[in-house]
Amino acid sequence: MVRRVAVIGAGAGGLASVKCCLDEGLEPTCFERSEDIGGLWRYTDSRDGGRVSVYRSVITNTSKEMSCFSDFPCPENFPSFLPHSLLLEYFRMYAQHFDLLRHIRFKTTALSVRKRPDFAISGQWEVVTETNGIQESHIFDAVMVCTGHYQEPYLPLASFPGIDTCFKGQYLHSREYKDVEAFRGKRVLVVGIGNTGGDLSVELSRVAAKVFLSARSNTWVFSRVSDHGFPLDMVRTTRFNHFLDWLLPSALMKRIKFWKCNSWFNHVNYGLASTKSSNFKIIVNEELPFCLLSGTVVLKPNVKEFTESSAVFEDGTTEENIDVVLFATGYIFSFPFLEDSVRSLFDDNRSLYKRIFPPQLEKPTLAIIGLVQLTGSVMVGAEMQARWVTGIFAGWNKLPPTSRMIADVLKKKPPVKRDLSRRENLKMSFISYTDEIASCAGVKPSVLRLLLTDPQLALAVFFGPCTPYQYRLVGRGKWSGAREAILTQWHRTLKPLRTRVVDDSSDGSDGRHWMWLLALPVALAAGFLLSKYPWLGWTPQAG
Repeated sequence: MVRRVAVIGAGAGGLASVKCCLDEGLEPTCFERSEDIGGLWRYTDSRDGGRVSVYRSVITNTSKEMSCFSDFPCPENFPSFLPHSLLLEYFRMYAQHFDLLRHIRFKTTALSVRKRPDFAISGQWEVVTETNGIQESHIFDAVMVCTGHYQEPYLPLASFPGIDTCFKGQYLHSREYKDVEAFRGKRVLVVGIGNTGGDLSVELSRVAAKVFLSARSNTWVFSRVSDHGFPLDMVRTTRFNHFLDWLLPSALMKRIKFWKCNSWFNHVNYGLASTKSSNFKIIVNEELPFCLLSGTVVLKPNVKEFTESSAVFEDGTTEENIDVVLFATGYIFSFPFLEDSVRSLFDDNRSLYKRIFPPQLEKPTLAIIGLVQLTGSVMVGAEMQARWVTGIFAGWNKLPPTSRMIADVLKKKPPVKRDLSRRENLKMSFISYTDEIASCAGVKPSVLRLLLTDPQLALAVFFGPCTPYQYRLVGRGKWSGAREAILTQWHRTLKPLRTRVVDDSSDGSDGRHWMWLLALPVALAAGFLLSKYPWLGWTPQAG
């Protein structure tokens, strides 16, 4: 039976894992190589030590209501989108509230994680750590790896002839970027148009002599601010929209998405994307369209090669006198502390069962937490993974036989090996994935059953944002405050904006009446379906 659990990393996933272990009566020990919690989100000016951290100006792309831990809402006075300092403050509040810090050993590096000789029977691991130059060996019943996917910079120099042989300027990966000062007055080429590439291009355009942004793929740009000023993810990420995605033909949904994107600005005119493109890669950036419109950022195609001071692009154009090339080409994950026989079991997260478990292991006592790309908050996905995993460790949930797990992995894994630089295209639906893991853990809410027992809550769950609190309504870990958190989520969203109150006599009652009229036939239909097919309201207890 699993009792002692090693948790590697004290970022968002590590904190959630420690808390979930405690909820299940397990004994976690978290090893964090730095001196504090927060992981990637703890900003530091230092570029040494191999630690990845966000840049100084970063702000979250997902709103606080869609990103928080499921039983610990962000304070109502926090803005919807958080700078790194406020997100770190929220992590500290979470750790203090649930008394997590006493389970974390700081300045302790995990050097190796190896199977014990009797692993096939015991499932135990030997973990060797180092603190202040002193190594120590520990025996654990299970291991949760929470180091995330921002580990090793992906720097594909071979794809850019001349960059390391001819080019006389400076080149660096975005991991080394902290602020704009080193780029003042320079001509900068940013390679890569993900969220980071877009952010850095906009920020550099304020101080650089010129900024060029090289993009090789079609990219659709969204604003965090959606219709009527609400956070984009709270408007888009709903069970109703998810139902429409499932119900309507994919070609029609694709056309609707293209139309919605182009309703802000025509992406073809800006050279960003065409409705004929086969992919739907999205970045979030409110300022990039204006920078392109004002010429402070110039969009360019993929780089063909570099000369001593120039960049030659695939369309035959050349930009002269480039001082700095900034590669925003993403990251690859690596687990150097895992023994080779274990690391070889998965070449990427798609080789893991449910993106968590290496299916070939004799005992399911190793879990990779947070190594998943979602269309929503990875923090929420990581917490859901941790809840399911600790339930398995504690014996409440069980995994299917190895053969079924391997078959599931092969079924979902594309036959073509992925291009590491196109990882954005491999993002999974936030609701689909989180619901899948929640079903395995027995905590997915049934909207049909809610319609019969609590229609007001059912409407908020189905038509409102799919916030993490929904996964605390039923099952193990059920939280008594989940209903209230769901019904007050819009209040917490608007509260920080009420710094200057203006008179508005409209109360929105007409809209609520229409919602109730819509809900009545749906509730009647739900009652009929549950009476005829009671299994529709059943929540699976195991994966």
